Amino acid sequence: MIPVPGFEGEEVAVLGLGRTGLSAARALRAGGATPVCWDDNPAARDVAEAEGFACRALKTPADFDTITRLITSPGIPHLYPQPNPVIAAAYAAGVPVDNDIGLFFRALATGAWESLDQPPRVIAVTGSNGKSTTAELIAHILDHAGKPVQLAGNIGRGVLDLDPPGDGAVIVLELSSYQTELARALTPDVAVFTNLSPDHLDRHGGMGGYFAAKRRLFAEGGPDRAVIGVDEAEGQFLAGQLSEAPNDDRVIRISGGQKLSGPGWSVFARKGFLSEWRKGRQAGSIDLRPVKGLPGSHNHQNACAAYAACRTLGLAPRVIEQAFHSFQGLPHRSQIVAEAGGVTYVNDSKATNVDSAAKALAAFDNIRWICGGLQKEGGLDALKDATTGVRKAYVIGREAAEFALGLTCEAEICTDMATAVARASADAEPGDTVLLAPAAASFDQYDNFEKRGEDFIAQVHADLNKP
Repeated sequence: MIPVPGFEGEEVAVLGLGRTGLSAARALRAGGATPVCWDDNPAARDVAEAEGFACRALKTPADFDTITRLITSPGIPHLYPQPNPVIAAAYAAGVPVDNDIGLFFRALATGAWESLDQPPRVIAVTGSNGKSTTAELIAHILDHAGKPVQLAGNIGRGVLDLDPPGDGAVIVLELSSYQTELARALTPDVAVFTNLSPDHLDRHGGMGGYFAAKRRLFAEGGPDRAVIGVDEAEGQFLAGQLSEAPNDDRVIRISGGQKLSGPGWSVFARKGFLSEWRKGRQAGSIDLRPVKGLPGSHNHQNACAAYAACRTLGLAPRVIEQAFHSFQGLPHRSQIVAEAGGVTYVNDSKATNVDSAAKALAAFDNIRWICGGLQKEGGLDALKDATTGVRKAYVIGREAAEFALGLTCEAEICTDMATAVARASADAEPGDTVLLAPAAASFDQYDNFEKRGEDFIAQVHADLNKP
């Protein structure tokens, strides 16, 4: 645990008592504060009270008379589509609102690490797609290189559950827009922006608000190095804002499909080859085609981002290349779960929006595509040019028929996962890939995308093992 200083003897409210909220309450108490907790779920309050935390409703400004700050969990709306009533009461009382990410950076800024020969460093990764794989890959490379590293944030552990970092340690954070939007302190040493595509638009009031939430990671704290994906206009804009000149190597531009030029620092992948250029000269090159854990151009962009971040810490290209080959990938992200009869079965349940699904589709040929679920804002128009490699789609979800109408490829309405896997497997021929890339949220049939991916894996194995 990382204790949070600065609130000794003060009452600090904690809203939301899941993993994030409870870890924040523990860290605040360890730093000398008195947490006052609330969650609308009585079972969550029971868990907190069993740990000795006081729980009381915070519904009016008067309830905040003795509170000096409110810490909220990332999933709780604080502005759009409308503020949670507890947060609205805090606003009315003039009480500052923060989250666990803000507390984490506040704790690291206390000077407690100045006695170390090499103070700990933080690499923070955000973006619409690929941030989990990029963060995990960075941590894997650092571990391979013998660096003490911990991974947390939107993936794995809560940031305040981490062990206090020691000499030369690196903390890698995956940060969602929900986390970057509200954190009052954002001061990573290296910040990574993978890409931007429409997502969570209701929460951020549109694309402008969504991008603004991501941009805060770079604008608020001023990282020493910024790794920026420039395959979209927003990334180009952000890189331009952070650069003082074309050769400013504090900004590393990355791309998953285009050659980058200029006197600055860039890392890009084309036709399966990663290239690093600096001051007009090539500084490194890696053939990504044999790296099984990073298939497709979208993963090659992730590789570029991870490579660039690790290069800022002084790792040699050959060390990074070695680590690439031992990287197994993440569950539910282009995860090969079975190979039988010349057919490959791939679980990309994390492809919850059309952009990530399009990237998954581009990574494979001869695809038997399992898709569908709870459609997100924007429809399926972005998939029109992405289905050239699809032999047939097998649509799941409660509104499978409506989803199928938005596809430009042949589609069969299956509704449930078991039927979709059975039909795709029966139709598949040697050389085909049965790919789960839903292009939709899972909540119409599953608690989360992980449960959906697990069901796909279970149905694949059941189908392959049937008599």
